[in-house]
This record gives sequence, C-alpha cells and structure tokens, in this order.
Amino acid sequence: MSGTLAIIVFFSGLLLIILIHEGGHYLVARAFGFQVQEYFVGFGPKVWSFRRNDIEYGVKALPLGGYVKIAGMNPYEQVAAEDLPRSYGAKPIWQRALVIFAGPGSHFVVAAILFASWLMFFGDPRTPTPTIGSVETTLNGHAGPAEAAGLQPGDTIVGVGSLTDPTREELLDYTTTHVGQPVEFTIERAGSRFTVDITPERDVIEGQTIGRIGIVLGPSKAGPIAAVTGGVAEVGHTVGDSLHQITRVFGPQGVGRVFTLLFTDAQRGVQDPTSVVGIGQAVGQTGSAGDWGAVLYFLAFVTVFIGLVNLVPLPPFDGGHLAVLAIEKIRGKQMDMRKLIPVSAVVISFFIVFVLATILLDLTKPISLSP
Repeated sequence: MSGTLAIIVFFSGLLLIILIHEGGHYLVARAFGFQVQEYFVGFGPKVWSFRRNDIEYGVKALPLGGYVKIAGMNPYEQVAAEDLPRSYGAKPIWQRALVIFAGPGSHFVVAAILFASWLMFFGDPRTPTPTIGSVETTLNGHAGPAEAAGLQPGDTIVGVGSLTDPTREELLDYTTTHVGQPVEFTIERAGSRFTVDITPERDVIEGQTIGRIGIVLGPSKAGPIAAVTGGVAEVGHTVGDSLHQITRVFGPQGVGRVFTLLFTDAQRGVQDPTSVVGIGQAVGQTGSAGDWGAVLYFLAFVTVFIGLVNLVPLPPFDGGHLAVLAIEKIRGKQMDMRKLIPVSAVVISFFIVFVLATILLDLTKPISLSP
C-alpha cells in the first residue's frame, strides 16, 4: 500500500510541477501584456472550461501536463487585428525570451524548495553521522554496549572500523555485518578524540534485523537557513548530474543501449534509460521500503531533469524557442516558424519512438533497485 501511495504522491507532484511550469509562462506573459488565449490542464478532448478576461481556462481529458496558448505563437493561426499589438511576434525579444524561460526556469525554483524540504524534514543520509542523541542503558535485556563503553549524548562517531566520517547508512551497514565482533569506534567529544572497542548486537527494528550498539542518533535534519542554502546548492549539483545523464541517455550510447536491450538478451542495469513506467516502478519500490525522503529527493531530481530537457535548443522545446530568439537577435529579423515545423516533427518522432521503446523495456525487463 505504501508503494502505491508513493506512486500517487510522486506523479501528483509531477503533474503539479508541470502546471507550475505553464503557470510561469502564463504569469510572465500576463505581466508583459501578451494576449494569452488559453490555459488548460491536460490535453485531448475538452472536459470543462470557463472564460474570464478573454482567456479560456479549463481541463482536458488526458492529465499529462498542460499548456498556455499565446496569440501569434502558432504560425498557422491568423491573429485578429485587435490582438496584433499584444501578439507574441509584436513584443520585444527580451520579453519573449523571459516568457519562454519562465516555464523551465520554474523547475529550478521548485526543485530548490523540494530539496530544502528534504533536508529540513528528512536530512541528507550522505552527510557524516550526526551527534548521538541518547544512549540506551539496556539492550536485549542487559547493559547496552554503548553504555558500558562510556558513550554519552553529544558524542559524535567520526570513525567505525576502517571507515572515516561514516554516514548513517554506512554505520548501520558496518554494525550489521559485524554483529558479535569487537569494532573500533572513534569518538569525538568536546573537541578531542578517543577510540573504544564496542561489540554490535543483533536486534530487530520494524521487522528488519540489524546490528546495534544501543544508541539513538540525533537528528541530522537541517535548520531552515541551512536547508534553504543546501537546497539551492543541491540544485546546482543536480544540474551537473542531469546534464551528464541527458547527453548519455539521448546520445548515441544511450539510444544504442536501448535498442541493444530490445533486440538482445542483455540485462538492464540501474543506469540504463527508463520511462515514466520505470520511474513509477522505482518510486513504488522506494515507497514500499518506507523511504519517503528518497521519494521527495527523486521528485526534486526529476524536476530539474525535466527543466533541463525543456531547455534543449531544438524545437518544439522551450530551448528551441530561445534558440530561435537568439538567431532573430543576431539576424535582426524574425524567422518564419513554419520552416521549423519539419524539425519539430523529427524531434517529436524521435522522442515518441524512444519513449515507446523504454516503456516496452520497463514492462519486459524492469529495473530492480534490490541488490
């Protein structure tokens, strides 16, 4: 049930982010006086709509995102004479560029908020192990190993066995794999360090068998200011990772890998391209494990990834529109957008084939996050 709930929460959040993307276009266009004609949730047949201030708002049958329609952006539609001064082509290039960028740009703002929430409410499991919050006096019916070793609340574990500055996960893995064996812990207390040997014991927490020494770690969650600065920094790191993934997934290596997987017995790995189906499977597995922090982090990461894909300088992406505006600025005259329709058709066709291929792989060769 938790896996299904995680999938629902994740894709609801993703749909909201897409609507915020379109809201970015809408708000900036309205601010500069563009003639916005439609703002719709979804695609396909119209389900419900209403008009206000000459703008039609509504919902369509397929909840796969949304769109904003601005007069003059469709090269095959005639703009009414009264709307010409407020049409897309009549506005300065810098205003058009801001309207276009506001969509993908909103992804980075939303991602920073999501990352900050992740740091504030869940904490970063990659950071060094935090301070010990409390020491249990008993474990398994006798004096706790940490209590017997003299550990105190406020101590920080800066080393365990051969590991230096272990994360929470590394500490848990190490104690679990060394149950019944003396392990050297390096402790920092009041600026000084000392070592002590402690033997982890087997314990069952929430149905999972782990190795424990009888401590409860203090919160690793960030405060509001640290969470905000850390969230912005995490967006920067994610941009770098996403750019690498975009070039790998949509480059010759990624495309070749997809078709190799389709037509051979090659096994998929966690680094292989995936579709929305595979993303749902991964989110479901993560949610089933109860790791809601990872679900939130994944949503923030995908938000950045989608924002960057939208900035690819090819039509019909927002980045393609920005590239056209840059060319118009250099040339000093507007381009005939009808000439770019064939390019858009090729790009769309490629992505449709790629997405269908990865969906088929996700159904026939699903990626498992289990070791």
